[in-house]
Amino acid sequence: LFGTIVWILVASTQVPLPLLQGWVMFVAVTAWFLSIVFLSVFLFGYANRIAVNWNQADFIFHGATFVFYFGAFLLQAATTSLHHFPRKFNSTTQEMILTGREYNISIAASV
Repeated sequence: LFGTIVWILVASTQVPLPLLQGWVMFVAVTAWFLSIVFLSVFLFGYANRIAVNWNQADFIFHGATFVFYFGAFLLQAATTSLHHFPRKFNSTTQEMILTGREYNISIAASV
């Protein structure tokens, strides 16, 4: 559920730094997809047919997801912190990287 919310929030922002927010989207979509696969394995009873230590698999999956989501949080927060910097340094117009609405959405996606 929360992965879907992050996916929607990051996708709804303008992407000023595609490399950073691309990684955030990759983590959100991949974690969402793998969570659905993991849930399906248990719902359809495949966990009883596959000889895997499911406690260890669950621990490794959630540990890796935590590490990737924490990295994505840092990158999204770094993107959000650039709100006050101008987009064009040599221009006479001071256009912000993120608008007020996009700034609020980026804060929500970071959290």
